[in-house]
Amino acid sequence: MKRREVLALLGTAAAGLPVSTFAQQRVPRIGVFLVAGPELMGPYREALRELGYVEGNNIQIDVRSAQGHASRLPELAADFVRSKVDIIVASLTPAITAAKNATRDIPIVMAPGGDPVATGLVASLARPGGNITGVSGIAAELGAKSLELIREFVPAARRVGVVVNANDPFSKPLLEQIQNGAKATRFDIYPIMVRGGDELESAYAALAREPVDAVIMQGSLPIQPQVNLALKYRLPTLSNQTNVAHAGALVSYGASIAERGRQIASYIDKILKGAKPANLPVQQPSTFEMTINLKTAKAIGLTVSPMLLARADGVIE
Repeated sequence: MKRREVLALLGTAAAGLPVSTFAQQRVPRIGVFLVAGPELMGPYREALRELGYVEGNNIQIDVRSAQGHASRLPELAADFVRSKVDIIVASLTPAITAAKNATRDIPIVMAPGGDPVATGLVASLARPGGNITGVSGIAAELGAKSLELIREFVPAARRVGVVVNANDPFSKPLLEQIQNGAKATRFDIYPIMVRGGDELESAYAALAREPVDAVIMQGSLPIQPQVNLALKYRLPTLSNQTNVAHAGALVSYGASIAERGRQIASYIDKILKGAKPANLPVQQPSTFEMTINLKTAKAIGLTVSPMLLARADGVIE
């Protein structure tokens, strides 16, 4: 066999080998962009492994969090663009908005994004257009559900505080839904705007002075400081972010984090294989979970009925 034929044969064989075979091949980089902890995106890493992606082998994941400081979001988004990540996976509307302002070229996966059509992130759920697609949260619609749950957990409650992120475009539809739900549940709503984690102490002190009987927390604000302050003032807290009960909230009711993780992984997989975000419809959650933190209930002197415990998908004791 002639030398040219041997080289051609080797080249043809090499073309069929996986990317990980060649050290010179670039490993795809995923930039995970968070507004604040804890991470609310679900077990997407496990879902990626099920699709054949091994972190450190054929995929790299870089995580950046603003730790609740909205002023840091633009620079963190710009850092992802400068480092040329292949996909930005952004959790919650402020991070998605910062990523959108930073790039029109790098695909952005919402994980999730609250009411992305109303906030102008996508053109429509069916055909998002541009470089953004992903998972739509329906936390605004769940605002009324939170009030129904407060009525069950704290039957005597009359006044509900809502800690709202002034830097989050999603705050407006969320608060509107809660106020609409208050008409049916006969609650007085006491919203308090917060511009960052450093204002939470004074916000919760004001809620305690009001006083309110329960608090709805917005997920784009730092959760752990809110939980700690609510415990300090013995205030029952609720959130539409499913895993926030694990951080110490009394109850959380929201989209299944396992389902969300699978959805995020699916978008990453499709985009890495050549799909365009503009052509990938935005998905909405179909499975919801309620988690109750009994340790928190005991700490604030609240008794949870056996009926509510039986309905819960998870109970933290």
